Amino acid sequence: MPIYEYRCAVCDHEFEYLVFGGSEPETCPSCGDKRVSRLLSACSHITKGAGGHTVSRSAGASGCGGCASTNCGSCGH
Repeated sequence: MPIYEYRCAVCDHEFEYLVFGGSEPETCPSCGDKRVSRLLSACSHITKGAGGHTVSRSAGASGCGGCASTNCGSCGH
């Protein structure tokens, strides 16, 4: 289940929402208004590096296009 980021058009509050089965948030948790929109976010993924240590990478930091594959070949992730 993905977590998406949203912003309220009225109070400009940004919040995260865990989406269950495609359901969108009905109101802003700050002001209660219904005018919320999903934000575009940089994706990230976690892999195991050499020796088993955890390596976090995000699309914005590495220049990766954000493919869904574990190794797309074009960016080396």
